[in-house]
Amino acid sequence: MELLDPAGVNDHEEVAFRQDRASGLRSIIAIHSTKLGPALGGTRFLPYPTEDDALADVLRLARAMSYKSAAAGLNFGGGKGVIIGDPHRTKTDALLRAYAEFIESLGGRYITTEDVGSTEQDMNVIAQYTRHVTGTSEGSHDPSEATAWGVFCAMRAVTARCLGQSTMAGLHVAVQGVGKVGSSLLRYLRAEGCGLTIADTSEEVLRHMSRRADVTIVPTEEIHSFPSDIFSPCALSGTLNEKTIPQLRCRAVIGCANNQLAIPEAAEMLASREIVYAPDFIVNAGGVINIAHEMGGSYDHNAAFDHVARIADTITRVVDLSQSEGITTEAAAERIAEERINAA
Repeated sequence: MELLDPAGVNDHEEVAFRQDRASGLRSIIAIHSTKLGPALGGTRFLPYPTEDDALADVLRLARAMSYKSAAAGLNFGGGKGVIIGDPHRTKTDALLRAYAEFIESLGGRYITTEDVGSTEQDMNVIAQYTRHVTGTSEGSHDPSEATAWGVFCAMRAVTARCLGQSTMAGLHVAVQGVGKVGSSLLRYLRAEGCGLTIADTSEEVLRHMSRRADVTIVPTEEIHSFPSDIFSPCALSGTLNEKTIPQLRCRAVIGCANNQLAIPEAAEMLASREIVYAPDFIVNAGGVINIAHEMGGSYDHNAAFDHVARIADTITRVVDLSQSEGITTEAAAERIAEERINAA
């Protein structure tokens, strides 16, 4: 295990790289903080163009996990793992075993679960070689449904607090990315009586969605500028940037994607346009909350989802702090998380 240059890892406690030539594993695990407990975060399996791209992603994601757990009131720190490669071509049991041994070598400081490119079945394989894993078929299963429930609860809170409606009925939501979380979110929105517009890069997903009369499909490069009440980024990072923010035609941005703000100025740019931004690490905490209930012993689905629903209260607190202090919602959310981490 090779430790990467500390000058490139900002305020993280530990960042490690593992390469296993026999299985083809190339992986980075970043531990941002263990002040509140072991670092909990998923494993992202993607064909990053370079190791520098993978490092930049894992650092951002690990930090977000620290803030996510802290703001959600969980006794976990933040970490993340990435595996460099195409999961459809390079994923094997031997590679997952090598990755599990990498996790095990960290002595319980990092606990993994599913993320983009990894599955419940992958966690089952990893669990054969390390106990520092959750989200298996023996536990709380795939956290996507809980994440979607949390996003929906955040939308309801913003609707009531900022958009002046007691329900979401009649609102139009534009969803960017309808994978595991996005498709579950659509079910909640449909039941609530929302108008729906979607975009996705998967032809299979689009073929399936084209059969539904209540969904409008637009190209991925147009979804952010489609007229809507809520724009919901549920794909990969960096959706909100200097190009897309001026093109937004919505009243609020509330989605499950991690690291939605591509540049530091993005939060101020949204505020200047009077677009309510629900910080992603607050909104998408449903999955980690659900997993935390599994880690606490016997898993109770109802108790876990009741806890996830309290994301609505946290979002309301963020908005109130933002307005009272004259700061962005992102700054307000970070202050809430940092206060809990610093008090540990």
